[in-house]
Amino acid sequence: MNQEHTSRPVVGIDLGTTNSAIGYIRGGKPKLIAATNGQSLLPSVVLIDPKGTVIVGQNAKDALVAMPDRSIAAVKRKMGSNEEIVLAGQTFTPEEISAFILKEMKRRADELYGEGEIEAVITVPAYFTDEQRRATKRAGELAGFMVERIINEPTAAALSFGLDHLQEDGNFLVYDLGGGTFDVSIVEMFSGVLEVKASSGDRMLGGEDFDWRLVNWFAEQILAEHGIDPRLDIRGKAMLKEEAERVKIALSTENTVSVSLPLVTVKDNHPVGLAVEVTRSQFVALIEDLIAQTMERMSEVIKDAELSVKDIDEVLLVGGSTRIPLVRDTISALLGIVPRSDVHPDEAVALGAAVQAGLKSGLLSESGLIATDVAPFSMGIAVLAEKSGGRTRPGEFSPIIGRNTVIPVTRSQKFYTSALGQTAVAIEVYQGEHEWVKYNHRLGEFMMEGIPENWKGQEAVEVTFRYNLNGILEVTARSVSSGEEMSITLQDALNRNNRREFEESVQRLQELWENVPQASEDDENLEDASLFDPEDWDLLSDIPGDLDELDENWDVSEDDEAPTMLHEDGKLLMQQARKTLAGMESGQQAKLIDTIQELEQALQEEDVDKLKHVMERVTDLLIDAEF
Repeated sequence: MNQEHTSRPVVGIDLGTTNSAIGYIRGGKPKLIAATNGQSLLPSVVLIDPKGTVIVGQNAKDALVAMPDRSIAAVKRKMGSNEEIVLAGQTFTPEEISAFILKEMKRRADELYGEGEIEAVITVPAYFTDEQRRATKRAGELAGFMVERIINEPTAAALSFGLDHLQEDGNFLVYDLGGGTFDVSIVEMFSGVLEVKASSGDRMLGGEDFDWRLVNWFAEQILAEHGIDPRLDIRGKAMLKEEAERVKIALSTENTVSVSLPLVTVKDNHPVGLAVEVTRSQFVALIEDLIAQTMERMSEVIKDAELSVKDIDEVLLVGGSTRIPLVRDTISALLGIVPRSDVHPDEAVALGAAVQAGLKSGLLSESGLIATDVAPFSMGIAVLAEKSGGRTRPGEFSPIIGRNTVIPVTRSQKFYTSALGQTAVAIEVYQGEHEWVKYNHRLGEFMMEGIPENWKGQEAVEVTFRYNLNGILEVTARSVSSGEEMSITLQDALNRNNRREFEESVQRLQELWENVPQASEDDENLEDASLFDPEDWDLLSDIPGDLDELDENWDVSEDDEAPTMLHEDGKLLMQQARKTLAGMESGQQAKLIDTIQELEQALQEEDVDKLKHVMERVTDLLIDAEF
């Protein structure tokens, strides 16, 4: 418990679409806080099991197929929206679901520091809107953290790199392609000063989109062969999504990947499966337009930084999706630079958040590292546009803080009333780059009153924007002649005026979180996280565990492909049956468990006829479970 912090501890958190992680400073270096099972990365998946237990992490991810109505992944893409998420019959906001993930991060931090106040630096995509940043801050507060800083993910990755390369000067391009978002930033490093020159990105482009391209391709194969769309089956769709992720990852190291799913959906009470091979070139054809979009953003950000391709000295690849060979190859071809390989794509952002936490707490005050960031959007207000002939048109966008302005920043601009005798004006705040506000993103609005009634001329109103290090905006409007002033802090505009509502949300989440038994991905004894009744565990102990062991007793020649394929199909069917057990009634579970044991025996005995017969029985039971 003897940690090197000066007051309360500060941690850094990467709240990711696919995985999340938490880090801190130890011995002057960033380090991730691992779970008791030794894993640092936490799958960003939440499950509420039939007993009402909240499960976060790998166990929740494993339940996505078996219990799609009780589990959710990729909630980060919904942050900042008003979308309601129904999980196990209960309604949650996206930030409440994210709070469950962050509560697991808080638990890890509490184990390190002891329970108490812990500050958090949480990362967000550089292209997150104001609402998405506020929702992330709120999620952290719901989880019990004091969220003092929100930083951009590419900036965090650059901090992680910069701490170990203080003597390397130059222009670095940070290409961050994660599970759900894409960011690209130009960072200049000079004598330990890290300055973000420009940022761009797409908050709805990432590995999830690659997965769904494969899902759609799989579905089209099934639709063409069987005349049924598996995407209309919630469990079948979840199964294809899981398989798509596996195929995507495998194609980063292999040229061809086989897909064999005996049961995806059901048609006329008969199982419908999928057996295809996917080549890397086919996968490239499915996603190359999306990768091309990221390259367009990359070219834009180089131009915004007022640089040319030859001015880029190094490329840092961040995010799990950068493991796709097409990404590295395309960047190398466009920039003539081979991206560095000494940056961990999955850990760099969390480690960088820990560096920012260290700078904030003073633990890295002697490092010599200094960082600045920029505003990813232009921000301004709606005004009347003057047209020829004295006509006016409302809705023109007047920027006050320009895109890629170094933050924190305060900017003021004077505007004038549009009518004689006018005593109030509506201040409508937007962010974006279009000249008309209807094409930009609306942040909020307030009414500025108390302007002196002037029938002789226009009255001046000074509008001030203060954009802080968290990327959150405060707007003030002041009547120049009267001094009357009104402000709105947009970070508090979303559900924060009602403190009681916030406290009720905290209490509800805590009650769910403390539901005994509590489970996370750390649990080595899955009985505590049971998806079955306790008395079923004796039966489950007889189910085969390591399917690879079945290969040792299956001796067929390489020329005899049919038995080999049947053996593989039997193993895959066993996997599917084990997953389906979780959602079945106890009587059905017992029958399926017995049949799974028979299936294991048939696989071990190399009895092809028996294997076919048992596989049919397992398939029938799975069909019955669907209905």
